[in-house]
Amino acid sequence: MSLSDLRREYALAGLLESDLDPDPFKQFDKWFQQALNAGLPEPNAMTLATATLDGKPSIRVVLLKDLDERGFVFFTNYESQKGRQLSANPQAALAFYWIELERQVCINGRVTRISREESERYFRSRPVGSQLGAWASQQSQVVSSRKVLEDRLDQLTREYENKPIPVPPYWGGYRVVPDMIEFWQGRPNRLHDRLRYTCQAGNQWLIERLSP
Repeated sequence: MSLSDLRREYALAGLLESDLDPDPFKQFDKWFQQALNAGLPEPNAMTLATATLDGKPSIRVVLLKDLDERGFVFFTNYESQKGRQLSANPQAALAFYWIELERQVCINGRVTRISREESERYFRSRPVGSQLGAWASQQSQVVSSRKVLEDRLDQLTREYENKPIPVPPYWGGYRVVPDMIEFWQGRPNRLHDRLRYTCQAGNQWLIERLSP
C-alpha cells in the first residue's frame, strides 16, 4: 500500500458551539477526562514545539504534569535544547492527539518557569530512579556511550542510598500560558470541526469556528 492510499474516515462525533464550555480550561478538562476514561495510553503526552530566537523550530513529546487556569505545566532540564530555546524565545506550541477519540487540541502561548517550590514538590513525588536520572543526564548534550550514563546512575545510586535526593539546580517546571486553544474533532469527508478560543482583554475568550 502506498502512502497516498493510507486514509481514515472520521465519524465518531461532532463538535458544535453549543457543546463548548465558555472556559477553554474546563473544556480541555472535559475532553481529558474522557480520554482517561477511554483508557488511552498516556493521554497526557503532548507534542511541544519551541524555536530559537531566529525561528528555527524543534519538537518533541513531553508529559503534561499539571493544569489549572494559569496554564499547562511540564518539567525538564533548563539546560536542554528546549530549555535553551525557551530562555531565548519564551513562546511555545502544544498539541494533544487522541486518535482513538478522533480529537486534537492545539495550544499556543508564552512560557514561564514555575516557582522553585512547585518544582521541588513535584520532584519529590517522582520515583527514585527518575530523581537520580535528572542528575545522571546532561540532557541534549553529546555523550560518548550508553555506559557513561549507566555508570553515572550507578554512582549516584550508591551516593544517595537511604538519603534524600536534592533537586538539581538546573531542573524544574515550565508553564505554557495560552493565548489560543483550538479543539479539533474529526468528521466525515474531511469537513472536521475546528473551534478556536482566543484570549481577549480582561482574560475573556472569543470562540470562533475555523474552516477545516
